[in-house]
Amino acid sequence: MFRKIVIALTACLALSACNRPEDAKAPSQGVQIAGAGATFPAPLYAKWAEAQKAETGLALNYQAIGSGGGIKQIKAKTVAFGASDKPLKPEELDEAGLIQFPTVIGGVVPVVNIPGIAGGQIKLTGPQLADIYLGNTKKWNDPALVAANPGVALPDLPITVIHRSDGSGTSFLFTSYLTAVAPKWAVVGANDAVKWPTGQGGKGNDGVAGFVKQTPGSIGYVEYAFAKMNNMAHVRLQNPSGNFVEPTAGSFAAAAASADWSKAPGFYLLLLNAPGTDAWPITGATFALMHKSQPDAATGKAVLAFFDGAFRKGDEAANALAYVPLPADLKAQIRSSWSAIVGPDGKPVFTPAP
Repeated sequence: MFRKIVIALTACLALSACNRPEDAKAPSQGVQIAGAGATFPAPLYAKWAEAQKAETGLALNYQAIGSGGGIKQIKAKTVAFGASDKPLKPEELDEAGLIQFPTVIGGVVPVVNIPGIAGGQIKLTGPQLADIYLGNTKKWNDPALVAANPGVALPDLPITVIHRSDGSGTSFLFTSYLTAVAPKWAVVGANDAVKWPTGQGGKGNDGVAGFVKQTPGSIGYVEYAFAKMNNMAHVRLQNPSGNFVEPTAGSFAAAAASADWSKAPGFYLLLLNAPGTDAWPITGATFALMHKSQPDAATGKAVLAFFDGAFRKGDEAANALAYVPLPADLKAQIRSSWSAIVGPDGKPVFTPAP
């Protein structure tokens, strides 16, 4: 459903709601914006776009093609903004003339299809998850898994590993987590695309979810909104405090609580394996990418107006899908960073209202 989300809202953009004060009386201009990239935030971007269509007539076309595709398209200047769960490092941003900012926080969740096993019944440590994805643990009744899950009737069933086949920020978060908790994972490494030792690939979060749903004995990883929407059974993961926690908006927020974004140049910050008794260990932000120099000021303004409106009025939609809205102080930092996005005249394309 979300493999290629295209939100085509064809009414014109009511720019009077988002212009700079000096442009407040400017007439509406039929501006449409195009974005592409991460499937991680796609369900939420669809909700935000729907709400803004009703309020402003905003026209948004977003294609959920994976973070790798989003980075490629924004660098190629074929979209107004790219979307990625893998943040670019400051030097990468500078080289490409880009600025990035987080838009929402969520969690990557291992999901399983094991007959007779409900969500939250299985507990896994990071090293155990790494062994599964390395192909070292081949059956669900492996002695190590049985010992870690007393009282759970794990079947004598082969484990089918499902992973992403495309360049994926979700994979980046997942493999970065495994790198942090399991030294043996170093043979694979952390990236948006890796050489998987075993398993089969699905395109997008929805592709992985679909393979897991139709394959008994399988395990995959998806952004939590996809697990929730598809009623998938999740596992509990052990966090640095030694607790086996459930993936919830609360546990994602607990992981984000210790983040100091003010000390993160270019907003490059990972929330993986964060401290906190209730913190979910595979938590991450998703990011928007834009060019600092906008060839068309109206388009740049429209993109920032979209995210400004989402920050002001989109928290309820985020909460409903179990994402974590950004805190107010971080939103203020982000809005301040937008002054670096300028039009052909060298002036900022968008100035948020107080």
